[in-house]
Amino acid sequence: MHPMKKLAAALLATGLFTAAHATDRIAVDVALTRATIIDVAAGTRATGKSVLLKGDTIVAVVNDAELKNYAPKKTIKLPGKYLMPGLWDSHVHFGGGEALIEENRQLLPLYIAHGITTVRDCAGDLSDTVLSWRQKIAAGQMAGPTIFASGQKLEGIKPLWKGTIEVGTPQDVSKALDQLQSQKVDFVKITENTMTPEIYLEALRQAKERGMRTSGHLPGQMPLARAFDAGLGTVEHLSYLLRATTPREAELAAQVAAGKLTGREVNRLSIESYDEATARAAFRHMASRGTAVVPTLSVSRITAYLDQEDHSKDSYLQYIGKGLRETYDWRVKRAAQDTPEAIALRHAVYEKSAALLPMLAQEGVSVIAGTDAGFLNSFDYPGQALHDEIALYVKHGLTPHQALQSAVVNGPRFLGKLDRYGSIGAGKTADLLVLDADPLADIKATRKIRMVVSRGEVHDRARLDKMLEGVKRWVAGQR
Repeated sequence: MHPMKKLAAALLATGLFTAAHATDRIAVDVALTRATIIDVAAGTRATGKSVLLKGDTIVAVVNDAELKNYAPKKTIKLPGKYLMPGLWDSHVHFGGGEALIEENRQLLPLYIAHGITTVRDCAGDLSDTVLSWRQKIAAGQMAGPTIFASGQKLEGIKPLWKGTIEVGTPQDVSKALDQLQSQKVDFVKITENTMTPEIYLEALRQAKERGMRTSGHLPGQMPLARAFDAGLGTVEHLSYLLRATTPREAELAAQVAAGKLTGREVNRLSIESYDEATARAAFRHMASRGTAVVPTLSVSRITAYLDQEDHSKDSYLQYIGKGLRETYDWRVKRAAQDTPEAIALRHAVYEKSAALLPMLAQEGVSVIAGTDAGFLNSFDYPGQALHDEIALYVKHGLTPHQALQSAVVNGPRFLGKLDRYGSIGAGKTADLLVLDADPLADIKATRKIRMVVSRGEVHDRARLDKMLEGVKRWVAGQR
């Protein structure tokens, strides 16, 4: 035998040749292979590729033939499964007071168990706690979805809502934004309970000047285009856009400013004077200014139809703490006091708002999936609500592809995070969802979850079920 062949045979016999050969391969933690990969941005499917993870990052997506160049600690074969980026819920709330901090923390595993690897907290009354969670989760010191947070929201003087920074002058706005910037918030939330239009626009102006992204409710005393022109990033809740669909918008805003009309009356008059050409022009302008919409249809539908649906026996209540369930009573009691006319208007506002979705998409407005789930918002359940939300988008005229984009691509785009989120590729965060069915063919497939990867940590179906069981046991054990 040739001397070199003798040496190779000897090395192979001792195992040294294999070890030496293995050092040429690239070490990774996990290889996910044999799944159909969903490109949510493009709406396409790819097979014959493997996704390689190291730590919390996707290090490569390679053809299966190239898998031999890697040395994964764990290989997970997923034949017949569909692999896509993790879902985002871009409008959630944690709150209800310090006594409910632990109940709110128990919501975190509900998001992961439902394939939601990122949430955007849109302010409550536990902002410091949420900012602390954001840091701990990012550092791997706490389990839960990645959190992007606004901190305290900006409001006018003496508002209804707790957990606000009250601003009544330009100087107040500057001081508030200084505070939020020092906390490194991800965006600024602005609401309109007692906020004057002048200070609202001043807040948008100053935030834009500082390079801070903004989300908000919209004051009824001014036409919506003024907020779009001032740089508002997202409209939270689709029903606000009803006012942009009537030629009477400026007149109605003036009457609200004069104290002659309520928000409900504006909605009724907007529906009665609806004009499609006006709506399309308004939405084209909205898109041209870069303002997106977070519809929150799930909670809107639930609230609109409380007269027809009894949620008191919902099975999901077993995952919601006692104190959080009690916060639901506020909306339920208010709805119960509505007259038949007010109930009919609730239905009409929901249906007309939801019907605007396809038009918004056609005119180029970015639709970002968000649910309003958390405290106060009755029966709008963290985790499940996002699947309900995107199913409603399809019901009301978007395609499954558009609905998936709203929950995967458009949220990170708004926050300027597409370098790390929104697709499966090298350098992206290892937030992944494995499904039993094709979500591009049927949006209900997002509920058929086989596995969730959160920042590189693999949660198989058994582990996800254990998460849910843990929350259920904790809630059942409340005194």
